[in-house]
Amino acid sequence: MSTRLLGPDATVAAFPLGGIGTGNVSVGARGDLRDWELANRPDKGARLPFTFFAIRTAREGAEPVTKVLESRLPGPHEGDQGYDAGRLAGLPRLDGSRMRGEYPLLCVDFDDAQLGVEVSLTAFTPFVPLDADASGIPGAVLRYRVTNPGATATDVTIVGSLANPVGITGRDVFGFPTYSGQPTNAWRDEPGLRGIGFGTDLPPDDLRFGSAALATTDPATTAKPTWLAGFWQDGVQVFWDDLRADGRLEVETEFSLDSPPYPDWFTRLRVGSLGIVHRLEPGRSSAFEFVLTWHFPNRPRAWQGNINLDNTNADRVVRNHYATRFADAWAVAKHLTANLADLERSTRTFHAALFGSSLPRQVIDAATANLVVLRSTTCLRLEGGRFAAWEGSFDHSGSCEGTCTHVWNYAQAAAFLFPELERDARRTEFVHETRPDGRMNFRANSVFGNAPWDFHPAVDGQLGAVVRLHREWRFSGDDALLVECWPGVKRAVDYAFTVWDSDGDGVLDSQQHNTYDIEFHGPNSLANSMFFAALLAAASMAARLGDDETATRYRDAAARGARRMDALLFNGEYYEQRVDDVDERRYQYGTGCLSDQVFGQLLAHLSGVGYVLPAEHVRSAVTAVYRHNFRPDLSGHHSVQRTYALAGEAGLVLCSWPRGGRPRIPFVYCDEVWTGIEYQVATHLVIEGRVDEALRIVGAVRDRHDGYRRNPWNEAECGNHYARSLASWGLVVALTGADYDAPAGTLEFRPRLGGDDVRLPFTTGTGWGELRVTPAGAELELLGGALDVGEVRVHHPRWGRLVAGPLRLLPDTVYRFAPNSRPLREDHR
Repeated sequence: MSTRLLGPDATVAAFPLGGIGTGNVSVGARGDLRDWELANRPDKGARLPFTFFAIRTAREGAEPVTKVLESRLPGPHEGDQGYDAGRLAGLPRLDGSRMRGEYPLLCVDFDDAQLGVEVSLTAFTPFVPLDADASGIPGAVLRYRVTNPGATATDVTIVGSLANPVGITGRDVFGFPTYSGQPTNAWRDEPGLRGIGFGTDLPPDDLRFGSAALATTDPATTAKPTWLAGFWQDGVQVFWDDLRADGRLEVETEFSLDSPPYPDWFTRLRVGSLGIVHRLEPGRSSAFEFVLTWHFPNRPRAWQGNINLDNTNADRVVRNHYATRFADAWAVAKHLTANLADLERSTRTFHAALFGSSLPRQVIDAATANLVVLRSTTCLRLEGGRFAAWEGSFDHSGSCEGTCTHVWNYAQAAAFLFPELERDARRTEFVHETRPDGRMNFRANSVFGNAPWDFHPAVDGQLGAVVRLHREWRFSGDDALLVECWPGVKRAVDYAFTVWDSDGDGVLDSQQHNTYDIEFHGPNSLANSMFFAALLAAASMAARLGDDETATRYRDAAARGARRMDALLFNGEYYEQRVDDVDERRYQYGTGCLSDQVFGQLLAHLSGVGYVLPAEHVRSAVTAVYRHNFRPDLSGHHSVQRTYALAGEAGLVLCSWPRGGRPRIPFVYCDEVWTGIEYQVATHLVIEGRVDEALRIVGAVRDRHDGYRRNPWNEAECGNHYARSLASWGLVVALTGADYDAPAGTLEFRPRLGGDDVRLPFTTGTGWGELRVTPAGAELELLGGALDVGEVRVHHPRWGRLVAGPLRLLPDTVYRFAPNSRPLREDHR
């Protein structure tokens, strides 16, 4: 799990830095910078040559030591050039490193016998729940802390060097970037901020236009804004000798060669270095703090992905949301440094609320590590604040465009941490992507103003969107959202009656496209549990809008259909698919035990809808999924499909056939292991009272992503940082039992952890905080935002239900609840 200490041989561990919809740069276990993905596209494996941090120490009476501020390269040491020149593998590095990532905070401790000082790195991008803008800053803080444990004073210089990342079009055979336009570097020194601005001479409307900055608020700087340009390694040779000589950098006055032509990278590559210089007395520590920011405002006004969506506007430009807030990367740096105290305080408070909670460690690990998805290249935030996303990110392109409804069904994190993003997605789906006949395009193209995708709808995605709208409305109390989306909701629900229910018995049975990228035929509980959840969610919303006739019709249909489906499909242990001949059509599952068989019921639980199928049968079904589909060791598992878990590892397969009857060609992916479905099943197990089983599944997922076999901050499916893995936040909601109903004005907790002394994080639509259950009662503290609530209910293991209200909760105050008394309010901070 990522909370473990990872050594330099954890070569796949990469901790992404960056905000929502901004791109990323990652830090590896050695403390190295890697995976530069700043310019609106994925680019796994991308490195910038000559981009690194270095340290020089000079102790009184000892020879100075200068090293790259990374631990040694662990190998393998192979390549067609050995290590290319830009990697600078021949420079001295530190003896060792230990990475500890607790998203959104990263810490790397370094070891070295020669430096004479102790060095660590803390890196993060601000993460503030309920504030997508504060969590959407295109930049990162890189803070090195150096301690002098010796008996003599030591002069320390830490220098960051960055190759200009603006305008890169590719890389040549030597690993050096090729550019469009001429990159430019410039020294900037303003009150409170100094550093290097990296730009280009490209026009502002060019897709590759942008800027970057490496800056600091520290006045004790030294810099070489642009390295000497020259043949071979002239620039880095001069830089390294300059740093070694006295820990200070000289400004270069010569930038270009006198006798061209030379390869493109010789004349276009621009590297700049910014250093901080401190003298450390014995026993003293000092911070060397840098901010790295970027600003690539323009992206194509089209998905340009691997699905055949209309790309009419691909030659036009749309701006990123962050580009409407900041003029360039220097403006980002000014904002980040000016507001860093508050942003870091909120980030650390969120971190402490999770990592200091009573939640099981594997749950904390899973829930926080996958928050990376929201701030990876998987997610976009366009001008006007519009949210859109891929399913995931291939190494060098997006994977499966259009905020795919059937994949994003599983994602819970944005809904509970940044609900404005999910509300915007529901507007896209119901206002712009639901056609007059009720058919919803499950891949949205309207976000770019392009023509809708001409493909049949996804039953799980369309009906799940109805349930999720109920979640968004209930969590926010936004009646305007409900009014705006309701016409589309009604059309989408009624479409199910007319198209997916061929015989009018209230059970969906015709062709049903779904998240497995195929069509199920005949009654099945995946589609129908989603249908009944959608009917009850729509009935609740209709009642809110005064449409009592529709509310009654939907409620009655849900009850009739559930009774009918339960009688048809429940086999005494779990729900099957009813099909006369499982081999008549390819890709069915028949008598199989499908891991997603009651997924609609889980969405109903998480959206405040309640049970849509008989509770005892639901519990039996989800328990059967664990019993038959979870494999403690996959060594005996046979799969010819994509592989995400191997022999010797544990995992939950998508389907099994414990009673026989496996089709000759079963549905696509049936033998695969998907983390998003593992989390979905685990969350449902928690709600149904099977906590131990749930934790075994979650532990298996995170053990596979241990930093050595797989990256702890990248759960791949069809692409890196896959959206389905955001299902992991559902575990936090389930274990805390937190349920916020804004229209009703209630906040309720039903903790599903043992003990009467626990700490649990929670979020609402406007505020977030911590619940502490104590032997004396309960304590509620808001850590961010504000919350007006009519009634708070806490189900206490000793006292039963504690009730209080109405309350206006504000930060810095604790509300204590004791049996049979109103809450006491007192200053806390």
